[in-house]
Amino acid sequence: MSKKFNEYKGLDLAAVNREVLAKWETENTFVYSGREGRPAFIFYEGPPSANGMPGIHHVLSRAIKDVFCRYKTQKGFYVKRKAGWDTHGLPVELAVEKMLGITKEDIGKGISVEEYNAACRKEVMKYTKEWEELTRKMGYWVDMNDPYITYDNRYIETLWWLLKQLYNKGLLYKGYTIQPYSPAAGTGLSTHELNQPGCYRDVKDTTCVAQFKVVDSGKLNVESGIPVYFLAWTTTPWTLPSNTALCVGPNIIYNVVKTENPYTNAPITVVLAKDLMSRFFGEKKVATFEVIQEVKGSELAGLEYEQLIPWVNPGRNAFRVITGDFVTTEDGTGIVHIAPTFGADDDRVAKQNGVPPLLLIDKNGHRRPMVDLSGKFYKIEDLDADFVKSHVNVALYKEWEGRYVKNDYIPASGLNAPPSGEPEGAHWLLP
Repeated sequence: MSKKFNEYKGLDLAAVNREVLAKWETENTFVYSGREGRPAFIFYEGPPSANGMPGIHHVLSRAIKDVFCRYKTQKGFYVKRKAGWDTHGLPVELAVEKMLGITKEDIGKGISVEEYNAACRKEVMKYTKEWEELTRKMGYWVDMNDPYITYDNRYIETLWWLLKQLYNKGLLYKGYTIQPYSPAAGTGLSTHELNQPGCYRDVKDTTCVAQFKVVDSGKLNVESGIPVYFLAWTTTPWTLPSNTALCVGPNIIYNVVKTENPYTNAPITVVLAKDLMSRFFGEKKVATFEVIQEVKGSELAGLEYEQLIPWVNPGRNAFRVITGDFVTTEDGTGIVHIAPTFGADDDRVAKQNGVPPLLLIDKNGHRRPMVDLSGKFYKIEDLDADFVKSHVNVALYKEWEGRYVKNDYIPASGLNAPPSGEPEGAHWLLP
């Protein structure tokens, strides 16, 4: 019987790789694998960024892509494989600014826009040769001689044309999502950009437990005359003015606890997760307490509470308890404060339950969260006058308008000094 395949007594994968690549290159296999005139299968590679070195994860993803193209080729299709380069902005801009020793403020002053753009175009193709070599070595078949480049006007205009087709068919709609934003760069950030080196660092942040007063405590079968509060823990106290809901785990057990206010010693009743009781009650904590009942999270759904910081009226259906599968008892109180304008989970669960976000309307008629892109509460003068008249408690909000929501945001230079003559670094935590 004749042999159909080579047999290897000692398997050397690197040698086999070189042998197969040499055969493909000698016989020009990639070019001849195309079958023009047959049904087309067009593959535009989801393009990598050539301003960074390729890694093993690129080899894995490309190997998966290649499987589909080779399969379609074997099925008799004409497979047109087009390479591409992703030249999206921020990582390239940051690399260029670091290389040139400039910031965004210097563009148009210390360096012209044309010079800056030219430097970016050069930087974005920095590792093209390394990518081409990896492509060849791993036997990934894709046409790199005529790639599409995302900064090319032909590509940009094609995308605009496609968007126009979607618009003409009524397939585009306007909505709001939670997006990370960089005030320094003046732009939103993609998940890829959030994974750039240096994006994250460990910090110590202010946390607090807020008391949200229940509107109708009778629904919990507790003693009348004693106020009842939901306890919600947050690592972002500056979002509390934007609260519009509280979220509990539908299957979590919550304790209704008769106790006293640790600051005033006045009698109160509080609600928190049973599994987190020990963090707030017991030795060296609040000593006087009595668990008067246990309730499932799903039983709390629909209960209403008073707005914690009544600066702005968000509209109907706010300030009630809803359920969410992301709530845990790993930390906090087992009750999550929901500010739909400042968290992806918050936004999602609020939409699912018909809870409105707390949005302002500015002078231009645009809907805005309570905090602007520099980290300050919006000034009343920058808001729509009719909106202020119908939705804003000016007497309460006026003291806080224009202030940074966190001390960390106050510029060290003091160029944006605190309002009302307060010294730089004044402690502006919410009451």
